[in-house]
Amino acid sequence: MTRSPDAIDVRPITRDDIPDWTRALNTGFLRPPKVAETEIADRGSYIVPERTLGAFDGDRCVATFRSFPQQITAVGGTPVPADAISNVTVTPTHRRRGLLTRMMAHDLKAAKDRGDVVATLIAAEYPIYGRYGFGPATWAARWTIDVPRTGLDPRWSGPDDGGRIDLVDGADVRKLGPELHERLRRAQPGAVSRDERWWQTNTGAVLLDRSPWTEPFYAVYRSAAGEVEGLVSYKADDSWFDKQPQNKAEVNWLIAVTPAAERALWHYLCSIDWITKVTSDMRAPDDLLPLFFPDPRAAHITAQADWLWVRVLDVVRALETRTYTGTGTLVLEVLDAAGLAGGRYRLEAGPDGASCAPTQEDAELTLDVSELGALWLGDESAVRLAALGRVREQQKGAASVADALLRTSRRPWCPDVF
Repeated sequence: MTRSPDAIDVRPITRDDIPDWTRALNTGFLRPPKVAETEIADRGSYIVPERTLGAFDGDRCVATFRSFPQQITAVGGTPVPADAISNVTVTPTHRRRGLLTRMMAHDLKAAKDRGDVVATLIAAEYPIYGRYGFGPATWAARWTIDVPRTGLDPRWSGPDDGGRIDLVDGADVRKLGPELHERLRRAQPGAVSRDERWWQTNTGAVLLDRSPWTEPFYAVYRSAAGEVEGLVSYKADDSWFDKQPQNKAEVNWLIAVTPAAERALWHYLCSIDWITKVTSDMRAPDDLLPLFFPDPRAAHITAQADWLWVRVLDVVRALETRTYTGTGTLVLEVLDAAGLAGGRYRLEAGPDGASCAPTQEDAELTLDVSELGALWLGDESAVRLAALGRVREQQKGAASVADALLRTSRRPWCPDVF
């Protein structure tokens, strides 16, 4: 007999629920459902039960949801408190019963009450999260580099700017990486915080049963002054055909705080003996990567998709914490079916700062909160959304005013998946 949706209990889990919750999570992500004791111990070491939800049909967990505290960098470099959402699944036997809607409503209300400015997630599927007020705020691209076509000197042996590249190990990365990433995050709109666990799991200090570990190579770029400005993690295969190398270097992640560091690390990867192709991690769509080579056509995009999604919870703080290069005012009517951030707001912005406040003035631009999320980091265009009918101009030219205020010269980028 099928239970009615109301008979399924949606609630924060307890420590005792972790094994069943993990089994449901593995089922949802098509991993073997059997849960090892080591995985239970690992989950228990970092999840916060009060922010980890499960839907229970009797004694069995049939849906999962987890959030955790995060900071996201707004345009201009201000860190903004965010509710990061992950581990969302619904067991195939219990779809279309409103379980995700109930879990999402519970979590977003708690985030709003906590004072989080936005919620964030990486969407496994595009159509799901718009109905909860999320919009795609950053996009990402994966590049493949045909090394022989780059035009680089095959005798390249190191940077010509006085800097140097050294191979290091995971322990070195755990020492050098966090501070370097913080420097990147302070300058990169869309970047999110990384905790100590990120560095442990991405350098092999903590091994996960669900993610087989292969030790990668790590390289660090130091400037002529000896300052660490870039790090890359990569792996390589060993493939030959008719006595000719067909080897590929695959970048797990690459972070750099200067174009010189980026250039040097990409040139290094393309200079490794026997490497004929290099694949990147998920980079910003306007990444400098192809222009580092004499022949930019050597690098081509092999995958491009939406990446970080943003759901605005506090319109005033979201718009006041970012910076603006242009000057102007705009009255926005924000529609929010969940009742968390809707209303009419007057934004007055310029290079010296911004103010945003509720208003009774006539709206100039009407948009759903999901579209505001897509616009907030400066990547999307209100003019494009107006052409698609996804924002409405109540005053002619309002979309162009929004673009002049909100859009940025470089696209935002989130280097992380969570």
